Amino acid sequence: MAFPGFRYASSGLRAALKAGTRFTKKQSSESEDKTVAVAGSAKPVETENEPPIATMARLQSVLETYLSPKEVNLIREAYRFSDQAHLGQFRSSGSPYITHPIAVAEICAGWKLDHDAICAALLHDVMEDQGISKQELLEKFGNDVADLVDGLSKLDRLEFATKAQQQAESFRKMLLAMARDIRVILIKLADRCHNMRTLDAVSPEKRRRVARETLDIYAPIAHRLGLNALYRELQDLCFEAIYPNRYRVLEKAVKAARGNRREVLTRINETIEHALPAAGIDAEVYGREKTLYGIYHKMVEQNKSFSNVLDIYGFRVIVNTLPECYLALGIIHQLYRPVPGKFKDYIAIPKVNGYQSLHTTLVGPFGTPIEFQFRTHDMHQVAEEGVAAHWLYKSEDASLHDIQSRTSKSLQSLLDIQSQTGNSGEFLEHVKVDLFPDAVYVFTPKGKIVSLPRGATPVDFAYTIHTDVGNSASGCKINGEPAALRRELSSGDTVDILTSPTSRPSAQWLNYARTGRARSEIRHYLRTVQYDESVAFGEKMLEQTLRELNQIMPAKDDAVWDKLARSSGAKSREEILSDIGLGKRLAAVVARMLTPDHPLIATTAAADEQIVAARSIPITIHGNEGQAVQLAPCCGPLPGDAIIAGIRVGHGLVVHTAECPVAMRARAKEPDRWVDIAWDKETAKHFSARIDIMAKNERGVLSRIAAEVAQADSNIIHVTMTDDAMADIVLNLTVQVDSRKHLAQVFRSIRRVPQIQRIVRVKG
Repeated sequence: MAFPGFRYASSGLRAALKAGTRFTKKQSSESEDKTVAVAGSAKPVETENEPPIATMARLQSVLETYLSPKEVNLIREAYRFSDQAHLGQFRSSGSPYITHPIAVAEICAGWKLDHDAICAALLHDVMEDQGISKQELLEKFGNDVADLVDGLSKLDRLEFATKAQQQAESFRKMLLAMARDIRVILIKLADRCHNMRTLDAVSPEKRRRVARETLDIYAPIAHRLGLNALYRELQDLCFEAIYPNRYRVLEKAVKAARGNRREVLTRINETIEHALPAAGIDAEVYGREKTLYGIYHKMVEQNKSFSNVLDIYGFRVIVNTLPECYLALGIIHQLYRPVPGKFKDYIAIPKVNGYQSLHTTLVGPFGTPIEFQFRTHDMHQVAEEGVAAHWLYKSEDASLHDIQSRTSKSLQSLLDIQSQTGNSGEFLEHVKVDLFPDAVYVFTPKGKIVSLPRGATPVDFAYTIHTDVGNSASGCKINGEPAALRRELSSGDTVDILTSPTSRPSAQWLNYARTGRARSEIRHYLRTVQYDESVAFGEKMLEQTLRELNQIMPAKDDAVWDKLARSSGAKSREEILSDIGLGKRLAAVVARMLTPDHPLIATTAAADEQIVAARSIPITIHGNEGQAVQLAPCCGPLPGDAIIAGIRVGHGLVVHTAECPVAMRARAKEPDRWVDIAWDKETAKHFSARIDIMAKNERGVLSRIAAEVAQADSNIIHVTMTDDAMADIVLNLTVQVDSRKHLAQVFRSIRRVPQIQRIVRVKG
């Protein structure tokens, strides 16, 4: 048994935090903390009194434990090249710059990365800072090293208008390089870790900026890759850099609390030391302490004082085999009462980054909650070093491709986002959303486990399964029951996505899509498909207007389109037609400008005349034009209804029933933006209609109504009802029908149910 004490121990502490002190979100502004931060709590190997490292002696001693002499010699060549390239260059602290690449290489050597990665770590700044070309690196150190260094180099800032755009594009480039070779991000994380450890040499403003970027991007990536030791260190270093005063106050409080609870922890440790060997389990037991950032985050999120954050200490039990994890858990549960709802089995359902452990919270002596974690030695290695742990177990014949494939799943969602996003800033926004670690685990109908961020909805689930499933989602079932696409998912839910060939993504989905992939896919669809649909519909509107003016549509390659585009500020014929379809231009005005016997400038009076003329022939619609034609939800028009449409800028035509009060009020205010339309002879097959049914509250009435709706060749896609304790109930149904005539058939079928008292169509 081993009990070496708690990690993240602090020294030189004098007093405890007052019990009532709270950190609230309102207090979390950067401007509060004006003092200069000291170095991070997780120190590098050297201390402040030690001179900076200028040789690779310590690095070489580590490398010789797992690399061949030939590989070590190549690394020495990379060191000499880097030392020469950075000659005369110094860090903000005054140390020779070469101390930084050596420190980065030492971190990578601690993960036992291969010799190419160590060479790239030593050379990672020579292209960016010293102008060394990729070709020169390729000739001296080979293609792998050159590609790694290139992937780590930032882009030239002169290419970008803003610092934020440059950072976003640099991160995007790094992600693409990471897709080809996982070592890129490992070296980058080591680079960021050493920079965070030495932040005390820069200005407070830069310190906070770098720390926030690290907290938003690099710490979550470390967590995604399973580098939990690095993840915790980066969080604490960022906390200290952003809020140095709060960091020091919490540090004192934790030190004092550790002394106050020593008796409890010692008693628990002694009990475990006797119980586990008595059951034949050989285990190592370690004390574990929450990071200062973890404590602070919990205080802010739950609005708790430090004295109310009880679970800051815990124990980690490391055993030899997987069955012993469950055996040890059972033994500890016999010693102390478990807290209901606080057990998590990450062995049966591992986290996305491969993390496996059993977590349980128990009520210890004096009512103190203590968290326990149970894992094997292999699980512990992966939990602490994640992706980097694969290098420790790599056999001689294992290829880097095998290691790369093990991590592809963790990075796939990021790559999917990249492939669908054109703007680097939007891409970075999606990635930030997708990197945060809180997750729920849901099941497909076939029992496959899908991990999603906390707060995810069936829309996120659909796009995780496949882009086509998301783009055609029409509804869903959660645990066998119909549910809305906006409902938040919980761990253990079984989700079944209902699809329809006529369903399309809606801009409203962006309000409740949680994952970066879903949001980027929806925006990609709206940008591309909406544009194509609006072009097609705009062409149709313009053609009908020109026909009324006894004109024909100019050919696509007609020079008049270029002339019209230049005079109206558009880029192309397609943009003009798209603007018509989306309501940004009036078809009558564009038609007037295309009339050959008039100049390419339409007067307001002429435009008004053409608008009136255009209304004499209504525009025909099918109902499935997509984003260019939208059916108003206030009245739910169906084929067979008399309809009118308003041109809404950015949304195309919004179709209402002719008697819709919303439409009549809007038409009275802006009559010029309304056009007459009619249903085409061939219309779409699936429209939604809302109906209210009043019925006697008798057993089986809903099932009989559903049977009659199905008999009428319709489908119920949503249903709600009033309190079922009443004698009469009102059912609110949304059904799929083809037309107003089809809805009438559904009404006749429903009226055959004896309990029905009244049925009406809802148009408001």
